[in-house]
Amino acid sequence: MSIAQLDKRELILFDLDGTLVDSASDLYRAMNMSLNVLQLPFVTEEQVRVWIGKGSSKFCESVLLHLTGSLDPAQHQELLNTFLEVYNADPCVDTVPFPGIIEFLQWGKAQGKKLICVTNKPEQPARSILDILDMAKYFDDTIGGDRFTERKPDPRQLLHCVEHYAVSKEQVLMIGDSVNDVEAARRAGIDCIVVSYGYNHGENIADSHPQEIVDDLRELLA
Repeated sequence: MSIAQLDKRELILFDLDGTLVDSASDLYRAMNMSLNVLQLPFVTEEQVRVWIGKGSSKFCESVLLHLTGSLDPAQHQELLNTFLEVYNADPCVDTVPFPGIIEFLQWGKAQGKKLICVTNKPEQPARSILDILDMAKYFDDTIGGDRFTERKPDPRQLLHCVEHYAVSKEQVLMIGDSVNDVEAARRAGIDCIVVSYGYNHGENIADSHPQEIVDDLRELLA
């Protein structure tokens, strides 16, 4: 028995990177362009897939720790500023929705559900990606990691949605791909389903004991 119970949900919250879209190749491209500006060695796409998902600052931190073995605050700020400039200018070259996502969003919209994208990515590139992929029309809001001072795994973004749309927590479902999503939902008191294909910092998502794991969101519609 799935915990989805979609008929009773009014609000469905989605993580972006690793859940809705596969954006790793664009993050990888932008990071290496940024490292080139700073005259630092390049990283691989496999490494990038492990490091993403906790926001841009953490991503830059992981890259510098790997490349230099330490974290110089000035260098971190320089890489972060460069990366955001490069990535925000062109965040959606090779980024694509994962299989089943569009069908699930179409179903949600047809059912009159409120669909919200809740991501740790800054809001501007998040909105750009959804616009370019013609996915923005499905969402009532996109809440980036820079809207509040807290971001996932803090429950602030999720609790804002509960309050703003005046629903009970039982009417809300979170769909994500990482321990950040599981932890944020747990702390918010909201049910959470994770996808098996996302980015979870190189760890098996099952290790964070999510309530349910699916390989494709279409399984929830069956």
